[in-house]
Parts: sequence; structure tokens; C-alpha cells
Amino acid sequence: MNRKHQLFHVWLIVLLGLAISAQTLAESKTKVSTPVPEISALSPESGSAGIKITINGTNFGQKKNKAAVLFATTQASIQLWSGSKIVAQAPKGSGEVKVKVVNSQGTASDGKSFTYSSTASGGGQGGNPGGGGSTGATNGLTNFKVLANNDLGMHCVDKDFSVFSILPPYNVVNAQVVGQNASTGKPVLLDGQSVVLRYSPIADASGSINSTSRSKSNFWQYAAALYGANLDPKGQGLKGLYMPADAPSPAQTQFGWNAGLGLFSAEGIPALPIDDAGQTNRYPLLRVTAFDKTSGQELGHTDTVVPVSEETTCSNCHATGKMAASGDGWSADPNLEIQTRTNVLILHDQRKATDLQRSQPVLCASCHYSPALDLAGNGPVGAQLGKPTMSAVMHDFHAQFKQLDGKPLFDVPAPVAGLDPTLKGIPPADQQTCYQCHPGKDTKCLRGAMTETVTCQNCHGDMKAVGGKLPLKPYGTINARVDDLNRHPWGDEPRCQSCHTGDSLNHVDPAIAGIDNSLAVDGLRLVLAYDRKDLAASPLLADNKRFAENDGKLFRHSKGHGGLACESCHGSTHAIWPGDAAHPNDNVAATQLQGHMGVVAECSSCHKAGSLPLTLNGPHGMHNIGDPRWASEDGHPQFYRQNPASCQTCHGKDLKGTALSRVAVDRTYSTEWGVKTRKKGESVSCWTCHDGPDGG
Repeated sequence: MNRKHQLFHVWLIVLLGLAISAQTLAESKTKVSTPVPEISALSPESGSAGIKITINGTNFGQKKNKAAVLFATTQASIQLWSGSKIVAQAPKGSGEVKVKVVNSQGTASDGKSFTYSSTASGGGQGGNPGGGGSTGATNGLTNFKVLANNDLGMHCVDKDFSVFSILPPYNVVNAQVVGQNASTGKPVLLDGQSVVLRYSPIADASGSINSTSRSKSNFWQYAAALYGANLDPKGQGLKGLYMPADAPSPAQTQFGWNAGLGLFSAEGIPALPIDDAGQTNRYPLLRVTAFDKTSGQELGHTDTVVPVSEETTCSNCHATGKMAASGDGWSADPNLEIQTRTNVLILHDQRKATDLQRSQPVLCASCHYSPALDLAGNGPVGAQLGKPTMSAVMHDFHAQFKQLDGKPLFDVPAPVAGLDPTLKGIPPADQQTCYQCHPGKDTKCLRGAMTETVTCQNCHGDMKAVGGKLPLKPYGTINARVDDLNRHPWGDEPRCQSCHTGDSLNHVDPAIAGIDNSLAVDGLRLVLAYDRKDLAASPLLADNKRFAENDGKLFRHSKGHGGLACESCHGSTHAIWPGDAAHPNDNVAATQLQGHMGVVAECSSCHKAGSLPLTLNGPHGMHNIGDPRWASEDGHPQFYRQNPASCQTCHGKDLKGTALSRVAVDRTYSTEWGVKTRKKGESVSCWTCHDGPDGG
């Protein structure tokens, strides 16, 4: 090879090298780094080897190359993989381990805690982990049920905290755990000595899941100034709890034992009405799981709604240009919520000669006492002394306004004369006074079984009454006090027995009792919880205690059959089961517990099927529900012959059926006259199967 050829080869090699280098440089400039995977939630957060675990999060990428799910250092079997959801099978392991998602580039997420049960729980769904036995503190028990519910039916939260605050993110879930004696089938109510309860996120039927509160609110930016609380900005609530994906450890999602109420309580969950996809969902679900305190074995779980709404707003009247902020001098902030709240402070300064605009953020309860924020139970202190309560100033002052945007506002009980008859006497949501401030036109703070026939005013009275303008009757105070008849907010509330005054043989008849009230179409229940002549709307008390709360306690603090909380069987205050079709998450817990929506009344929910004798000692004096023996010749006839009145209390004096004998679900009875069927909502009577109580 001559010198020219040698030089040509050298230059060719150099040029090729430069080309390769340029290509490498170009690739390095255009190459995009793979986002780090993030886990927002594991569901469930504990269980035995082999259990399916759903992992929700972001940036999981595709299942290829180095992509994997690790339980500590052990790789899990993958059943589904997408960019935001993975379903994996837990490998063998023990104790608490960290679960990580590794993307296709080999980059791992932060770890989320998963706790192995010491033994398999037997599977099962909906709060019934199967029929197997247990170990540790719950030895000898089986078929565990978790009864869990929100305490109020709706918790409110401010949409913005930079101007003023009425309510922080603060949800409350109460729960009880029942196990069955393995040999007798008798239910046993468990306490904090035997079991541990924790909550975790779970997707609802629409796929919405709410596992975190970080980045969904500016509460943590202003928590110290408003509430004097030095909170972890990563999502810590006022009582130390977190939403599950934010919690540093499982301890921050654990229920405490409430000795005063005698049940488990997770108080102060900082839930917000925005799911992990950024969509509004005011009815998220949380899974409440019970574990044996000694062994750590999962015993059972139930999914319960944790309702929360930001629809506590003043914008209907106080937004700039509205009736309470018309003219000049109002806020021009483009954020409607900040604009509205600023206008409220401007108006307060004008009317009360305060200087709240320069004191932002303002905690309204710092001057106007609110029991809802008195977490220590101290009562009014400091600047609150001598001032009306938050409830009093809000309700009494705003009661004067009767119209909004040219439409009348209804501050009266249903039925309301003159409305569209298809509304059944219920005003449209945007014309109900309560829904101008409380959740709300969209949220429906009051929903569930009673909302086709009542509004807030049927139970609470009008805004003047709620504001405590007039003293209560002595029977209207929650604790029968006589020295102070002023209405105490959050305490002197209507009660079940105010309307549900008894059974078909013994209930309040307004004409006989001398009160201005009416019976509902069923002829048993009152349509108002008070006497119309009593402008303070003092809650009535019935002599017949069949449906009464515990003396001196509200429904949400009362217990009944076997020590079960009233809310465990009936659902939450303001959202009594069954819920309506527009709010399906309300019904999830009841359906999991007994197989259908509605009040939990199936004996087999807690008792082993067939273990009970035929009895009239059920809740509210009921007989066995869903027990086929009751329909037989050896079942109910002997009870009727021995004491006809015991049947008439619910089935009617003429035994033709009442609202108290309606079936909650389609039922079929095998009788000596053949198979008989009652459809949901139909009453059972002596004419259902034969020709009256003495007929063939």
C-alpha cells in the first residue's frame, strides 16, 4: 500500500470516529431520562404470602427489561402492569418489608410498608376473611366482621386557608370488630386489647382512589398560623394521622381505642375531596382492616365511605358583585374563593370595627367558640368569652335573607306548598337555605333513607332556631339540664325518638298529645322532630323507648343490641342506610356486611347461621331476620298465640302490615301453603301467606 492509500485510510478512520462521536453526542442530547416511579398506595397493606396486592402510583412505565416489583429483595409475580397500576402477588416473606417498583431502566421507587400476616387468613371478601380459626389474642374466634362508618355522614373542609378558616381537613371513622365463637357461633365484641385496626386506600367501582392529601390543599402552609400546630407538611393531620400514602409508618394510619365510646376511632384523618387522579370525589372509600394484636394476622376488613366536601362556601352571596358585595371596594382577586373570603373580612371590619384584613389568616373560632374545633374539650376561653358561638352568629344573622338571585330561599320543613309535586315537597337544592353554606348543591350533606320526605328543617328547625335565638324547652336539652336552656351547638340536636316515637300500638298521636305536628303517611312517624308552636324547635322525647338513643346521648354516641353502636347498623348521621343511587359508595359497607344495602338487620351478619333460637330479643324487639325457620308452622304461630301484641307492634293492630314490617330485600318463604315472595319494600302481614291470623 502506497503512502496516499495509507493517508486515506487514516483520514477515513478519523472521519468515522468523528461521525460516531457526533452521533453519540446527538443521542445524548436527545435522550430523555425516565421519570422515577412513585407509589401512592398499596392495597391491602398487609396479608399473607400469595395475596394479590394492588399498587397505585405514577411513572411505572412498561413491563420490560429490568422492570420488577420487589418485596424487600424478593421479586413478586406480576399479574397486571400499567403506567399507574400494578397487580402483584406477594412472595414468601415475614414481618414488615418495603415494597418497591423498579422501572425498565432499573430505577426504584421509594418503599411502601407491607406487613406479612403470621398465618394465612383464609381469603374472603367484604369484612369476612373466611371461616378459619385464628391465633394469638383472638384464639377460638372466627368469621370476623368489621363494622366501620363515618361519624357524621359528611365532614366539611375549607377550600382555601390563606384568608380565614372555618374547618380543617378532619374526618372521623369509628369502628367495631365482632368475632364468632368457633364452637357456639355466638358473636363476641372485641376491644383494643385483642385487635389493631388500620385504614388503607381502596378504589371504588368507578376506579377513583384517594390515598394522599399532599399537594391537594394549602392547609399545611397556614396550619401553624391558624391552629398553632407544627405539622409535618407532607400531610400530617391535627391528631397525628395521615392519609395512607403520606404516612411515615403504619402507626400513623392506626385507629385508637376510644374508651369513652367503647369503640375504635380514627379521629382527624386529613381526607380531601380530590382523588389521586385530580378529580373531585366527595365520597372516597377507605378500607378498615382488623389484625390480631398478638400475631398480626389479618382478621377481616370492610370498605367504608369517608365523605368530605369543600362546598362550605360563602361565594353564593359574598363573591364580588353578589348581593353581599355589590358596589365598590370589594376584592378583585381572580381566585373566586380568595375573593369571596376577603370580602367577608371586609364586611366584618365594616360592621364590627375589626381589623381582620390585616390579620390574615383568621381562625373564625378564635373569637366565636365552636365545639367542633375544641379538641381538648375546654369550652370557651380567651377571646371567645362573652361572644356568641360560631353556630349562633352564622345561623341567627343569615336567617333574615329570604331570596337569592331572584329566587326564594326555603327555610321551612318539607312538604313545601306550591312546589312541583314531583319533588315530593323537597325544594331544589339551590333554593334550600342550608345548602347556601353547608355542602351543598352538589354534595348533598343530607342524603340517604329519609331525604325523599325531609329537609334539614324537619329535624333541626329553621335558622333562627338553630341559632339559639330562643331558649329550649327543658326536654330539649341533651342532658336534661334546667339551669341553662340556651341551645348548645353540636349537643342539643334532634334525636331518632323525636320522630320515631314508637311502634304501631304505642306512638305519639299529635292530636292526643296536644302538639302541632303531623303523622307521616305510614301513620307511625312524626314529620317534625319538634312542636311547631315551639319556635326554638326543642327536640321531642318519646315515652316509648323502642327507637330511642341512650339517655343523654346523641345517635352517633349511642349503642344498642349487644353493645353495637347505633351507627354500626344504621349508617352515619345524615346518611342513614340505604343510600340513594347517586351516592353508591354510601352503601358499600352495608352490602359487604350483609349482602344487600340498607340497615344491617340480617342476624347472620354477626351470628352463625342457625345458631340462634327463634326469639323476639333482637334489636328494637325484632325477631330473627332472614331465618327460614320463622316462616314454618313451628316458627311464628306459637309466638302469636302466646302474645298477639308482640306481633302487632310491627305488623299492625290488624296484622295487615306497616312500615315496620317491610322487607329490605326480596325474600322468599317456604310455607305449608307453598313458596311465598315479598318484593323489596313490601310489608309482611298475616295475609301474605294465609287468610289472616286465624285463616287457612
